[in-house]
Amino acid sequence: MATYAIGDIQGCYSELMHLLDKVQFSEKQDTLWLTGDLVNRGPDSLATLRFIKALPNMITVLGNHDLHLLALYYLKKTQNSSDTLSNILMAPDCDELCSWLTTMPLLYYDSQLDYVLTHAGIYPGWDLTAAQTYADEVKTILNSDEKITYFQKMYGNEPALWTNDLTNFDRSRFITNAFTRMRFVTNKNELELNYKGTVRNAPTNLIPWFQYPDRKNKSCRILFGHWAALAGETLGEKNIFPLDTGCVWGKQLTCLRLDDQSLFHFASKSVP
Repeated sequence: MATYAIGDIQGCYSELMHLLDKVQFSEKQDTLWLTGDLVNRGPDSLATLRFIKALPNMITVLGNHDLHLLALYYLKKTQNSSDTLSNILMAPDCDELCSWLTTMPLLYYDSQLDYVLTHAGIYPGWDLTAAQTYADEVKTILNSDEKITYFQKMYGNEPALWTNDLTNFDRSRFITNAFTRMRFVTNKNELELNYKGTVRNAPTNLIPWFQYPDRKNKSCRILFGHWAALAGETLGEKNIFPLDTGCVWGKQLTCLRLDDQSLFHFASKSVP
């Protein structure tokens, strides 16, 4: 019985199947953790989502592309030109798949294994208890009558700075951005959501969220995805496990076996 954590799949179903074969994953005995962004940009989001939903021992958090799918579905919006979500939105089980996806969290913590799973990371100003509380706030909204308004208000980069007195959809937007879109913060701990590149080439005024000097969650072992540009960078950070290695961009899909921290990869067949 092993637990495997896999980075952003983004509809790369074939690579997911090959990677699971490579580690001899057993659906009945092993557990699969996923960093979110299950869908979009890749060639087969529908098969990916159906497979993951059917797994008996699976944990996934929501990524920004998963939330984008839900916004398209619930708001009946037109896709962006770069989206590859038509096969889900036109599927006979679309309602079932999207309803299931809304029940997934933004953060998962296993106290026995002592790992935290989230899509982009944990905002430096939050300890684990605070992060769990704020993730639960959004999960409650997603499973309430407020979810339509939530998706209408979800997009945007403001507010950039967390304060405890944020309210309504400014509050939920910040929480969502922190868990699903964050890469860098400023020296004032403001989210900077535009630069998506490497750490070594980042503007000097930006700090990777996991290197913020007074980060309150340094003791947490955090598994996350979202940041494909980190692949191949030497970070030297304790307790930080970036698992997005750019499968959808023609690189590879990565899996970490939590039991012994062994890494496994499968080269992408996607054309970037």
